Amino acid sequence: MLTGKQKRFLRSEAHHLHAIFQVGKDGVNDNQIQGISDALEAQELIKVKLLDNCSEDIHQVALELSLHTKAEIIQLIGRTIVLYRQSEKRLYKLP
Repeated sequence: MLTGKQKRFLRSEAHHLHAIFQVGKDGVNDNQIQGISDALEAQELIKVKLLDNCSEDIHQVALELSLHTKAEIIQLIGRTIVLYRQSEKRLYKLP
């Protein structure tokens, strides 16, 4: 569980990142979950974008991704989800 200070730090780090995954009208599938999990292991901090044709609620999608990838939800802004999971590489030194 991250503290508020750590989440603020990660939000500032995620500001310049681009979304590397998109969730479309079919919602979240196993291939996406595996890809997101692999990306979290490599990068620790990623953005996922919900496309306009996605009928699912952003909170529901974020919770599903968080549970399946064991990642923390850092921020939900508009239709973008910011996820963080610490990897063995430890790219970010949290305060």
